[in-house]
This record gives sequence, C-alpha cells and structure tokens, in this order.
Amino acid sequence: MKNFSEHKTLWQRNLWDRFMVALLTFSTIMVMLPLLIIIGYVVVNGISALNWDLFTQELGSPARAMQGKSTGLIHTMLGTAVVDLLAIIIAAPVGLGAGIMLSEYPDHKLNPILRVINDTLNGMPAILKGLLAFALIVKPMGTFSGLSGGFALAFVMIPIIARSTESALMSIPWSIREAGLAIGLPRWRVVLSTVMPAARTGLVTGFLIAFARAAGEAAPLMFTSFGNNYLPNHWTGMILGPVDTLPQRLYSLAISPYKEWHELGWAAGIVLLGFVVTLFIIARMLTREKNYD
Repeated sequence: MKNFSEHKTLWQRNLWDRFMVALLTFSTIMVMLPLLIIIGYVVVNGISALNWDLFTQELGSPARAMQGKSTGLIHTMLGTAVVDLLAIIIAAPVGLGAGIMLSEYPDHKLNPILRVINDTLNGMPAILKGLLAFALIVKPMGTFSGLSGGFALAFVMIPIIARSTESALMSIPWSIREAGLAIGLPRWRVVLSTVMPAARTGLVTGFLIAFARAAGEAAPLMFTSFGNNYLPNHWTGMILGPVDTLPQRLYSLAISPYKEWHELGWAAGIVLLGFVVTLFIIARMLTREKNYD
C-alpha cells in the first residue's frame, strides 16, 4: 500500500512538472508572437525597397522618387550613427556616475535628491526631454543640430543607465569590496578595479537597454535634430546642423502622401531593427563569459 502511494505521488509530480513546462512554453510563445508578427510585417512590406541605392543615395525631394530616380537613406543612417554616438558619449559617464553614487555611497546626503531626480527623469515623457534639449541647446545655438539631438537622447538614456548600474553593482557581494579595502586601496579604486569588472555583464545589459530605448525615439528629435533630406556639405554639418535620423525619418515617410516614400519607410524600419539587433549580438559576444577549463 505504501509503495502504491509513493508511486502515485511520483506520477502526480511528473504530471504537474509537464503541465508547468507546457505552460511556460505557451507563455514564451505568446510573448514572442507579437514581436515576430511585427518583424514579419515590417520585413514583408519593406523588403522590396532594400537595394544598393538605399545605402548609397540621399532622399532628396518627393519629385525625385516619383520620377523614378535613385533615392536612398544614406544621410539618415549616418545621422543616426552620429546622434546615437553623441548620446551615448554624453549619457554614459553621467548615468554611470549616478549609478555608482546610489550603489556605493548609499548614506551620502545627496542620494535622496539624486534618486528623486532620476525617477522623475525616467518617468518624464520623451517629448518633454526633447523640449528640454531645445531650451538648453537649440535656442542658444540658434539652429537645430545633431548635437542637440544627442543631448535629447542622452536625457532618455541617463536614468536607465543609472538605475541599471545601481542594480548591477548591488548584486556584487560586499566581500569583494572588503577585500580591496583590506589591502589599502581607496574606495574609488576598489569600485573601478574590482566591483565594476565583476558587474560587467549587468552594466553592458543596462547600456544596451538604454541605447535600444533611445534609438527608437522620434518625438525628442523633432525639436532638436529636426531632419534633413540631403547629406551635409561637410561632416561638421552632422553635428552643428540639422541632421536626419531613422526613427524620425520613418515617421515622416509613413505619414507622407507618396507611395514611393511609404516603401522607403518600411525599409527604414528594417534597417533600424537590424541596427539594434546587430548591436545586441556584438555586445553579447564581447561580454560572454569565457570557459578556460
């Protein structure tokens, strides 16, 4: 009788385990399904516009596409690279420093204020961050520019980087810090040489999340980088003059009345997806733990 009871309990456990695995599999599929539908829809509609001209020609005027002339988005891709690079250069040290302050110096008197500011900036709509960059950069300069667009996207990245840095550093055991302090290293050196390398994977993940969030923002760029249908005459025009970006151009092409531009809009979506996915793959390869066994 006892053996039968144990056998029945084991059978129930196996059944419950299979049910939970099936439930988790179903939940995973349901989460991935909308993403796959979106990617598939974008690829199907934009694959016909993927050609050599897309990566070598500028957009120009609507008449250019309607007359069957070569059109592309090379200026948009270069502008996206410049604005996103400026944004990460601006946001990385600020967000990293804020995250270190929140994690490593929890008793500092500035931390409550810093946390409130970070949470407020994180919850602020992206369009308001664009208006902030407009007031701080565009108005004094007297012109739209890639620099102001970089600042607008940096405002999007900073709170995400700060929060993810704090979480990544707090996950590292305090014994590592104590070991560094025990051999006489100053606190800042312990953080830079022992804690941050140990939290490398978490830090990179936070940077990727922040970058991916900012890379898809179009609203802040309407008040800052503004957009441009042509390549600038000089490379400084990408920084100090109006510049085009993929999210903003995708929006403007989608609402345009020209069929030819609609196809370019779908192609811009494919390029933006490819850009973000490629960045994630490269970052994961660089942060992958090596096995020396």
